[in-house]
Amino acid sequence: MEDTTIERPQTPKSLKFLYYTKLGGVVLRLLTRRWVSRLAGRYLDSRLSKAHIKKYIKRHGIDTSDYVEEKYKSFNAFFTRNIKPELRPFDTDPTAFVAPCDGKLSAYEITADGEFEIKGFSYTVESLLKNAELAKKYDGGLCLVFRLTVSDYHRYRFIDGGTVDGGVFIKGRLHTVQPAALGARRVFTENCREYAVLHTDNFGDVTQVEVGAMMVGRIVNMVKSGRFERGEQKGMFEFGGSTVVLLVEKDRVKITGGGGCIFENTRRGAETPVKCGEKIGEKIERVTAE
Repeated sequence: MEDTTIERPQTPKSLKFLYYTKLGGVVLRLLTRRWVSRLAGRYLDSRLSKAHIKKYIKRHGIDTSDYVEEKYKSFNAFFTRNIKPELRPFDTDPTAFVAPCDGKLSAYEITADGEFEIKGFSYTVESLLKNAELAKKYDGGLCLVFRLTVSDYHRYRFIDGGTVDGGVFIKGRLHTVQPAALGARRVFTENCREYAVLHTDNFGDVTQVEVGAMMVGRIVNMVKSGRFERGEQKGMFEFGGSTVVLLVEKDRVKITGGGGCIFENTRRGAETPVKCGEKIGEKIERVTAE
């Protein structure tokens, strides 16, 4: 079977400095402030930022022929570029549980007490959502973390049809979401994030959390409330790597992607690359009493 995992990446020297030295920690407190990212976002929205596009393409080996051709007015316009639809076929089987975005997937089982562990840190669903009542819905369920890198396609889509009643924004800092930071800080409960409860047609109530990251200008959600359809665009991240987290109720979904090895990959510190719309699991049929 082909190995579809990537091992934990090497930690850049800059991140070792920021997250593992005292002096770096002082610099980090400044870099993770929201106003720093807002300032960077304004520049990346400007025409002046267009000068960075060609170097960025070369540095990250981006194949521009994969994307819809257009003239970009700013770096952020390029960063949120739209991929050609035929390159991201969305699984239309209603029982197929799919990835909402391109990214590197890690999967965690949530305990009956609502806890899960990432990179040696214990998290709770309540600390992630800051909503004790909603958090209890996911006791014994699944937490799926999709880490987007700077070279990924940065738009995300609805995993199923359903309805949404609005989103909740939680203020915070903006740490990088690279593994080096995840092993040093509780990034997912420190960072700015926005979540919405998706009342899906096939998988119960799935809460989707978009987590901001260092130098991410904005989390842009296009559908805030009402009916949505499977594969419809939900939103996008502006510049910077970032993360989408899905919380799934107990006994709703069986994870089968990655050759059935996604949980094992996660346990050994590896991530499983996935594409937006790719099947990663399947619906668990619920038996109802007559």
